[in-house]
Amino acid sequence: MNSNAVIAIHGGAGTILRTSMSASAEAEYHAALNAVLSAGQRVLADGGSALDAVSEAVRLLEDCALFNAGHGAVYTAAGTHELDAAIMDGRTLDAGAICCVKRVRNPILAARRVLERSDHVLFTGEGAEAFAAAQGLEFVDNSYFDTDARYRQWQLAREQQRPMLDHDAATLASTSPNNGDPMPHEPIDPNRKFGTVGAVALDRHGHLAAATSTGGVTNKQVGRVGDTPLIGAGCYADDATCAVSTTGSGEMFMRMVAAYDVAAQMAYRQISLEEAALDVVMNRLPKIDGRGGLVAVDVHGNVTLPFNTEGMYRGFARLGEAPVTAIYR
Repeated sequence: MNSNAVIAIHGGAGTILRTSMSASAEAEYHAALNAVLSAGQRVLADGGSALDAVSEAVRLLEDCALFNAGHGAVYTAAGTHELDAAIMDGRTLDAGAICCVKRVRNPILAARRVLERSDHVLFTGEGAEAFAAAQGLEFVDNSYFDTDARYRQWQLAREQQRPMLDHDAATLASTSPNNGDPMPHEPIDPNRKFGTVGAVALDRHGHLAAATSTGGVTNKQVGRVGDTPLIGAGCYADDATCAVSTTGSGEMFMRMVAAYDVAAQMAYRQISLEEAALDVVMNRLPKIDGRGGLVAVDVHGNVTLPFNTEGMYRGFARLGEAPVTAIYR
């Protein structure tokens, strides 16, 4: 049995909000991250697989309105929600993903079913929902994903007539007249935040897994798909190297195949997890204005959580140790 079992998660990256920072909001984020890590830690402690641990962690992140995935997802230009998710098993290199679903309560569970019960890797839209329904997964009305805060952000994005990353315009919403109650400030500036959730884990059997989920970007065109459900961009896992889950400017992470690049550099350059992840996040992505970060773990239990923004909601938990959570550098 591997004594280095560990889980790491992220919930979005961005610029630290320097003004009107709310201590209560900051505490709420730390508490949410801690609860998710503790749940994943319990799965691993009970001998569960890395796949089980990342599935549970991301499911809980989807159910938490603080993050842009599941309940609390951002709005499309049409005023709806479209959700994407992916998961990968480092033991077998099996993967499953779904994108542009509107009624699946937990997209990560649908992605897991694709991995386990389909010959395919990626389903989209109506086909993805038909597959999820055939698997008996829970469906909800699209309004289940609504939150007042995201709605106000969408309204402001519409006024500016452009898509905005994640919680864009929440700071404006908190001070704009006729917008209802003030919006609580987040530790990460909602105007410069890249929202995705994800998890990576190494289990007691020495296997790796990664999972990622998102609601996309505020006011995005209907049908836009980012890096999250694309294996190699939004997540990647291979027992021979590492497990990676990313968060950031999706189009740039797609163009760099960022998650896979970490694993590839470890394999081909024979460098450490830390070196590979730092090269991708700090050197390669910035060359095309790629902003964000990732969480990753290797088969030895080494964990890295680099980001090139000022902050990233993140944390990790080793067996028998208290979870560690962080927001800023």
